Amino acid sequence: MLDLFNNTYQNKKILVTGDTGFKGSWMCIWLKELGADVYGYALPPLTEKDNFKTTKLSDVIKHKDGDVRDKDQLMAYFNLVKPDIAFHLAAQPLVIESYNNPHYNFETNLMGTVNFFEAVRNCPSVKVAINVTTDKCYQNNEWMWGYRENDAMGGDDPYSASKGCSELITNSYIKSFFTKDNTAHVASGRAGNVIGGGDWADKKIIVWGML
Repeated sequence: MLDLFNNTYQNKKILVTGDTGFKGSWMCIWLKELGADVYGYALPPLTEKDNFKTTKLSDVIKHKDGDVRDKDQLMAYFNLVKPDIAFHLAAQPLVIESYNNPHYNFETNLMGTVNFFEAVRNCPSVKVAINVTTDKCYQNNEWMWGYRENDAMGGDDPYSASKGCSELITNSYIKSFFTKDNTAHVASGRAGNVIGGGDWADKKIIVWGML
């Protein structure tokens, strides 16, 4: 399976925001397997059971505690690392929490995205930048079929709305700043729900049974 990437990440400097989170930590593990030199930027892990802790990820990547809402600190870290590729996974990731604290949800998921792209466009070393969002970014029309990339952004709950906005921010930065020569190639990845080891987010239940 590793051959599918054709050594794309071998010896590349890669910066991952949200590396202490569930998806971000697993991405860093894979990037290390692919030969990358990985740098992380995120809030400290929430518990000792988190994947970042149990896998001892801090022993194999270079991590910095930081908040994506702090634009100056994030930009300073980009300019210190000078990454070739940047992945943005730092976010408020839970629908329930978006109801409990909508201000933090929108501030993190919107301005965090803006700060990420500001850091990318002011760091000449970055050649590729990916904003990882979610399939919740689409307007929920209760269709029986899957959504397509050109379907309308939306979402009624604060989390989904914030992710739709994150996609609009990404598109705005692509059209406004990343269409010229010698700028970073930018895209978004809309991930669905993922279940796996090290995810200790509140109110997630996995039931094991026998057929």
